[in-house]
Amino acid sequence: MFRPLSQIKRSFSIKRATLLSSFAALSISVFISAPSYAQTMVEPVTEKQPSFAECKVALADIALQQGVSKTRVAAEIPNLTQIPKVLEYDRNQPEFVQTFPSYYSARVNTWRIEKGRAALKEKKEFLAELTKKYGIPGHYLLAFWGLETNFGNYKGKMSTLDSLATLACDPRRSSYFTGELMLALKLMDRESLTKEQMIGSWAGAMGHTQFMPTAYMKYALDGDGDGKADLWNSEKDALESAANFLNKLGWKPGLRWGREVVLPSGFDYASVSNEKKPISHWAKLDITKADGSSVGESDIPSKLIVPAGHEGPAFLAYHNFNVILRWNNSEFYGIAVGQLANRILGNDELSKPLPDLPKYSISQMAQMQRKLNAMGIDVGGADGIIGPATRAGIREFQSRNQLIADGFPSTATFEAILEF
Repeated sequence: MFRPLSQIKRSFSIKRATLLSSFAALSISVFISAPSYAQTMVEPVTEKQPSFAECKVALADIALQQGVSKTRVAAEIPNLTQIPKVLEYDRNQPEFVQTFPSYYSARVNTWRIEKGRAALKEKKEFLAELTKKYGIPGHYLLAFWGLETNFGNYKGKMSTLDSLATLACDPRRSSYFTGELMLALKLMDRESLTKEQMIGSWAGAMGHTQFMPTAYMKYALDGDGDGKADLWNSEKDALESAANFLNKLGWKPGLRWGREVVLPSGFDYASVSNEKKPISHWAKLDITKADGSSVGESDIPSKLIVPAGHEGPAFLAYHNFNVILRWNNSEFYGIAVGQLANRILGNDELSKPLPDLPKYSISQMAQMQRKLNAMGIDVGGADGIIGPATRAGIREFQSRNQLIADGFPSTATFEAILEF
């Protein structure tokens, strides 16, 4: 079993032969990932790390072990350059918690909707072919494309190889990015790519749909018939690859992502959880579609999501919503993809206006989490991130204290928690 870079014991005086022997024990863990996937386990830093030059020696050895051609290794590894800005981006922690209204408004906007509708008309025939072949409706593919790169208008400015090497030689997520770098090198041979062509995000995501090398290697296809999968320069390649990716992730043809719903007056928000229930269950609770009609009596599993508290919109999410989350594991992202797809198709905007929510800092949310834990309401670590465990904890506190148990830290809820 190989060990990750962060666990290798060495000093700068170690001889090169010993260094190579140690690096031969590195771990290569390649995860099936998607464009925005930099969410991996953080490796603890316990010892002095090798220099970037030493790391490149190790990466060359690993590349040969992993089947990268000697010619490619000799041409690329010595010329890898560390990018300090990449490490800054990787370590950057936002000061404030982003609310659903601010996230949604910045993404499902008039420009993207109009651009998406124009693309839906322009690429009608090709998108219809993709739908027939992979089962993914064209307006969803356009929504992903629009959110990832503004329909190809911004694909990133960083060297993919240098970015991946920088992160591979950093202890935080060395194994993951080492694996991605190895696949990027193999891609160069498979697709006849040059380093100069491989430009993308700081985390190594590439092309119109921001595929990481793992996704590129596994799912990218030739959509325009020129014999190669070029996700930078071919829109058809990118769209067909996205369709193939979603299909392989388990997209169910004929099933929408979810829908906006309206909750009845006096709805018991304490009943909201991560548990999926049949649509008929929600119908019995008098939950309706946005237009007031019944959600139906289907047994399709669905989850109720209230991303902005009781003052904001509510959604029922179906199976394909979970497929979207496998592209980017964020409920906000999943809703944005689904709603942008709806708007591109010509559907109405949200029936319930987005509320003006309080702006909290990460430190404030961490303080709240510590308070909840101290009360015996286990929300996990105090990281300032409002995930499912924290929302459940907030909901429990609200229920105990006769507050609307929507799991959202309203000003009243936040102040009440801090007063305990």
